[in-house]
Amino acid sequence: MFAVYAQSISRDDPLSGLVVGERPDPVAPEGWATVTVRAASLNHHDLWSLKGQGLKDEALPMILGCDAAGVDEDGNEVVVHSVISSPDWVGDETTDPKRSLLSERHQGTFADTVVVPRRNLVPKPEGLSFEEAACLPTAWLTAYRMLFTQGNLKAGDSVLVQGSGGGVATALITLARAGGLRVYATSRDEDKRRRALEIGAHEVFESGTRLPVKVDAVMETVGRATWAHSVRSLRPGGAIVISGTTSGPDLDDALLTNIFFLQLRVIGSTMGTKAELGSLVQMLDATGTRPLIDRVIPMTDARDGFEAMAKGDLFGKVVLTR
Repeated sequence: MFAVYAQSISRDDPLSGLVVGERPDPVAPEGWATVTVRAASLNHHDLWSLKGQGLKDEALPMILGCDAAGVDEDGNEVVVHSVISSPDWVGDETTDPKRSLLSERHQGTFADTVVVPRRNLVPKPEGLSFEEAACLPTAWLTAYRMLFTQGNLKAGDSVLVQGSGGGVATALITLARAGGLRVYATSRDEDKRRRALEIGAHEVFESGTRLPVKVDAVMETVGRATWAHSVRSLRPGGAIVISGTTSGPDLDDALLTNIFFLQLRVIGSTMGTKAELGSLVQMLDATGTRPLIDRVIPMTDARDGFEAMAKGDLFGKVVLTR
């Protein structure tokens, strides 16, 4: 079958290990389903895999891709939940210490077909296109969990989204506005600030700018470059929900005095559960909210999407179609 896969790993030249070609057809074990992929979306996870983060040499060659929407063997239109938990795990899949994402231990979604545990399939509403649904299982699910599960935010609350532009950040802005939150966003790039307003931010600011109000929560995916601003932007008792550190994990000053004196909360968040993915899908179906898609390209041109992501030349998701 056709597939986009990692043949080798290179931290200095990650795209050197990317191959667009043929791989053997997958065989579904008992309890697993075979999904014909109609659309899949690109995540930073895919680029990091080519650098060896989360992907080991002994797992190669590995078909990349965490996200997909397609059709199962029975003709049902489905969205794939990409967190693979232990067969006997019960409860929140993100807390299973043996969990993995598709394309880490199990072959990913950038292919004609993908096999996943049958329990990982979520029905796709008719109102969502395959391209839209394929955006949801990683970036959008991460954003949903950050806002409404870990952040416990509700209509009327205020939130700051740091670093608007990436897949998670644009999802955070769009979902926060759809959920009735007051949304502030930052970016170093003027065009990305303008576009953040277009997709739902109430006000936008250059990175590091003092906000006119203190917010209930900050959604943090940047890390070192924005951490001090995140802490200083919170009201007493507010929360930072963090799901990534794209600018680096190490801090010169964690502002611990601010955190304990103002009784701030720092909450980690990673991916989301199948139940949360189902709720996210239903939220979009009910509200008419749709993922922001930067571009849709054939899977045969996947390298173009990887190159755009590596350059940071995106606002929204890259969707690959078959």
